[in-house]
Amino acid sequence: MRAVILAAGVGRRLAIEEPKVLLRFGGRTLLERHLGILAGLGIRDVVIGIGYEALAIERALSALGQAEVSTVYNPDYEKGSILTLWRVRAALSAGGPVLLMDGDVLYDRRVLEPLVETHHADCLLVDRAYEPGDEPVKVGMVDGVPVDFGKTIDPAAEPCGESVGFFRLSEGTANTLAETARRMIDEGGTERPMEDAIAAVLRAANPPFAFEDVTGLPWIEIDFPEDVERAETVILPKLVDD
Repeated sequence: MRAVILAAGVGRRLAIEEPKVLLRFGGRTLLERHLGILAGLGIRDVVIGIGYEALAIERALSALGQAEVSTVYNPDYEKGSILTLWRVRAALSAGGPVLLMDGDVLYDRRVLEPLVETHHADCLLVDRAYEPGDEPVKVGMVDGVPVDFGKTIDPAAEPCGESVGFFRLSEGTANTLAETARRMIDEGGTERPMEDAIAAVLRAANPPFAFEDVTGLPWIEIDFPEDVERAETVILPKLVDD
């Protein structure tokens, strides 16, 4: 299994000068935590999509002794994250299952483990304990099956939880995702988020995506200054060792 981490964005809403993946919590960067958790789950084939302050991430990888981790540079990192998804297309299409992961998430092994160990070919993580609103990326279900995904979802689907931002993709679905990103970009969608491509693939999936429920486990996506504070005061004390 290969892990593809998207970490190219600027993080404007945080107003920081470093990439979000280099934010430190408990003395370790999100990058270091990602790689430690993945290694603990037996995954060392890792590709990272980088852009903003790319050299800083390269230096961090070198300092961690992670020479085997590959990076793919997106020079258009100030546009939509769908462009980073397209840049890592070779990793998506290299064969075998893929873990696709947002880089700006603080979590522990218990969150990722169900996605690695699931018997489902195409799967995402759902946290049912979320605050409704415009910001959370929601998973919509019909009869317990994920049928939509995004900040807004089909009114016919029930919003059953928030997506953690991690996905397990079969070889075929990973290829389809890369092709979907290419099509959206060709249609002028260079400012679109990568979630738009994932949503399109999820809606058309047959058989449908499955999900693993991680409600109650500690995780947080770092988008706003208040997320940093919550990560430090609420989430970090609940993390277990990698």
